[in-house]
Amino acid sequence: MTATHHLWLPAPTDLTLLQDEIHVWRIDLDQPELHLQNLAATLSSDETARAERFYFQEHRQRFIAGRGILRTILGRYLDVQPRQVEFNYQRRGKPVLADKFTDSGLAFNLSHSQGLGLCAVNCTSEIGVDLEYIRPMSDLEALAKRFFLTREYEMLRSLSPNQQQEVFFRYWTCKEAYLKATGDGLSQLEQVEVSLTPTEPAKLQITENWSLFELVPTNNYVAAVAVANFGWNLKCWQY
Repeated sequence: MTATHHLWLPAPTDLTLLQDEIHVWRIDLDQPELHLQNLAATLSSDETARAERFYFQEHRQRFIAGRGILRTILGRYLDVQPRQVEFNYQRRGKPVLADKFTDSGLAFNLSHSQGLGLCAVNCTSEIGVDLEYIRPMSDLEALAKRFFLTREYEMLRSLSPNQQQEVFFRYWTCKEAYLKATGDGLSQLEQVEVSLTPTEPAKLQITENWSLFELVPTNNYVAAVAVANFGWNLKCWQY
């Protein structure tokens, strides 16, 4: 795997986000009941309503954990209580901070898969993060043919079945992280070209200046962070 194995450290009490930094938070979505109750109390009425629409308790609890912890993290940067964090939603449902927090310049994105979540935070540029659990997929080649460019599909087909799984999800996370940063939907997936191999890190093949970071949050997961411009210093925190 070519992604950097970063150390996921506890965040310092005097948390500071510098202009050239990206902070990525690793979040355990399976929280104890007492902590879940505290997190649920920080949610807005619309978030509570969304949580209640989940059919399975596990999914409901993970949504509450993800939103509550997101509020807790953003509250630290904004110096407000988690309950005071307010969101607006873009046309595809992507949450952004409400207008009252515009002066902070804070941009963030959240992704989750199974019981793990990642939150990426930046204070100068739009940012996107995607996280995927590597799992067997019977229709992997068909999906690759549908959503990947010809060069990407041919590269995937040249690999062993074990390599195919990991590389498929690396392609997917890189593409989706970029699309989440730009606000475009999955319908544009096949428009985003990514160059990678089992031994080389991924690069976005686009004209604009974008940085792409591949991460391994834990075993059997891959993730990617996309952010405009270059020269970023990545810091990884464990919530």
